[in-house]
This record gives sequence, C-alpha cells and structure tokens, in this order.
Amino acid sequence: MDEIIDRLKKVRKGAMFIIEAPSGTGKGTVAKELLKADPNIKFSVSVTTRQPREGEVEGVDYYFVTDEQYNEFLAQDAFYEHVDSQYGPRYGTLRSEVDSFINVGQDVLFDMDWAGARQMKAKAKDDVVTIYLLPPSIKELRRRLVNRGTDSPEVIEKRMGIILDKISHWDEFDYVIVNVNLQETVTKIQKIISGERMKRVRQVGLKGFVKELVKEASE
Repeated sequence: MDEIIDRLKKVRKGAMFIIEAPSGTGKGTVAKELLKADPNIKFSVSVTTRQPREGEVEGVDYYFVTDEQYNEFLAQDAFYEHVDSQYGPRYGTLRSEVDSFINVGQDVLFDMDWAGARQMKAKAKDDVVTIYLLPPSIKELRRRLVNRGTDSPEVIEKRMGIILDKISHWDEFDYVIVNVNLQETVTKIQKIISGERMKRVRQVGLKGFVKELVKEASE
C-alpha cells in the first residue's frame, strides 16, 4: 500500500499558491512558517532589474538581471507575470523557474499582489490557487505596522493610504482568511494546501492507476 501511495505522490503535479494581503497583515511571517513546516513547498524567486541590496544573494532573494536580459525574457514570453516600469526596477516570475518545480510534484509559494495574481491566473489557470489575508481591523493593522519598527511614520501613512485599494480586490481570490492568530492562519492554509493537492487535476498519476485497476477487475 505504501508503495502505491509513494508512486502516486511522485507523479502529482504541483500547484502555485499565491498569498496576498495589505502590508502589516502578517503575510511574510505566514509564508516563512509554511516554508519551514513543509519541505515540498518552494518559494518563488523573481527576476529584477534593480541592484542587489546588502546581504541579498543571487538565486535566493532574486535573480538580478540587466534591462537587456529582462527585455529578452519579455520578447520570449518567458514570464508568468511581470511588473514593468519605465522609471523604476522591473520584476518578473519566470515560467522555467516555476515549471521546474510543479512538473516534478513540488508546490510553489508566491508573495504577490492582486495584479500579479490576475496575470498568473490568466496564464496558468488551474495550476494557480489564490489566498487573501485580511487584518482583524484597520486599527490592528496600523498597530502592527508601527510595532514592527521597520518603516518611518511617512512610509506607514503611505501604506495605510493604499489599504482600501488593496482590500477592494479580496473577492478575486479563491480563499480568504482573517489573520487574527498566526498559528491558526498557518494551520488553515496548510489545510487548503492539503485539499488542493488532492484535486483530480493535480493527481496526474491517477489515470494510469485507474487503468490498472480496471484491467485487474476485468481479469
């Protein structure tokens, strides 16, 4: 029996899990906990045209490329999604990077905004699962932004100013969770991941397995 389960796992197709939330909701912390708890989930490393910051590692934080290389990727339709700008750094998610995981049954986790999620859904369709995290309240969201101590008051106000726009896209997502308690939220997302892994569309090994069952039953 264990041999059968292992065989089906090996031919499962991975999924792309996108988590979106307003700044301060706890998206980054949730993502770290999910990655730490499940070795079968990989984090998507994006391409960017900006220069590396101190401590950032090529292939771990980003793939750092030139504008010319980025333009080549665009011309080749090599991105699942991308954020293009004439005035600032450009970012993109490489198809080859993601496909190298999902085609061997590993899942990929994305920290991505609603615009990127739309692009991913349009190109990858059933392979994409979207999850939106809501804060328990706007007051609590502000408290979290202040307490984490990474942003100036000006930056916090800027983040608060775009909350309405970000939250307005909540109903475009497959799953919505109010992040009151970190561990409860992580557990809920783990259940979502578990359920999505069992969907027929991802269990690509089932067709051959059922064929074997039918053959055995007919003998």
